[in-house]
Amino acid sequence: MSEVQFKGYAITDASLWTQFSIVEYQPKNFDDNDVEVAIAYCGVCGSDVHTITEGWGKIPTPLVVGHEITGKVTRVGANVKQFKVGDRVGVGAQIGSCYKCRACTNEQENYCPNKIDTYNDHYPDGVFAQGGYSTAIRANQQFVFPIPENLPLKYASSMLCAGLTVFSPLKRHGCGPGKKVGVIGIGGLGHYAVLFAKAMGAEVYAFTHSTRKVDDIKKMGADHVVVTGTNPDFAKPLHMMLDLIVCTVDVGTDMPLADYLSTLWVHGKFVMVGLPDEPLPQMKAFDFLCGAFLGGSHIGNKVEAVEMLQLAASKGIRPWIEELPMSKAGEAVQRVKKGDVRYRFVLKQDIAPIDIE
Repeated sequence: MSEVQFKGYAITDASLWTQFSIVEYQPKNFDDNDVEVAIAYCGVCGSDVHTITEGWGKIPTPLVVGHEITGKVTRVGANVKQFKVGDRVGVGAQIGSCYKCRACTNEQENYCPNKIDTYNDHYPDGVFAQGGYSTAIRANQQFVFPIPENLPLKYASSMLCAGLTVFSPLKRHGCGPGKKVGVIGIGGLGHYAVLFAKAMGAEVYAFTHSTRKVDDIKKMGADHVVVTGTNPDFAKPLHMMLDLIVCTVDVGTDMPLADYLSTLWVHGKFVMVGLPDEPLPQMKAFDFLCGAFLGGSHIGNKVEAVEMLQLAASKGIRPWIEELPMSKAGEAVQRVKKGDVRYRFVLKQDIAPIDIE
């Protein structure tokens, strides 16, 4: 068994989800396909908040969350050829798979039925997976991504879940020049969807509930801002106009889903990437007679992650982030829960600081 050598900010009582304590824990047992990473930054994801508040079910404790990780390689296994000690890399929301199923052998490893999440999961040998609010992490090389030199680690960090979660459906469903793409919900994920869709050449329609974020959304590059909360007829002028909608909202109650579908062109796609705790609205079969498709997406594969990071580097894409020391994780998750973030928190390592860049 691996010696205990990693430390992280953990939830030790699920009823006290804003209180983090430093704990030591056993990392993954290192093998020949692994890369060990000293963590410089870790983004704060809505998934972290859903997990520690037990919105997605009961959790074991102590639990170290965080799956938007950037840092530097400190060790590589004998079979690892892509990375060397000192390389700048990232690790996202998935840290393992079976490597042999139909999904894994067809560059769909993010859909592996036996995938291993970066935290709150178990490795095949029974070791519990802890996340990125910590000093270091070990991951199979398939789930480690090179960070381009001209992309600062603090900006790359939240791309590894929030960014990839929206980039993958944009890429897979044809976002590009000549396409009209809608983005619903301009928060941590949605602001990335606007940035990436615009960089990919699409005409971007941003849907937001109130006027509070309109100026920000325009600065992000959206071509059109549609305020939905005060206008029950918001969808009528957009009837059958959009080719693709990426929905990032974190609240399912009262979502006007049928109205959104009505804005799609024939065989246009509505892709749900937000994961509300509560069910989505009830729908009728008639709501689908517009010819639209309703579906989902799960993070992205390594090919997409590498392409996304290269796009961000080449286009100078900079997410809107607020940086906090990792010891302020409690403040960060509380503010994410309240929606008080523009538009993504990134935690800077302060347990065992490393040479950041």
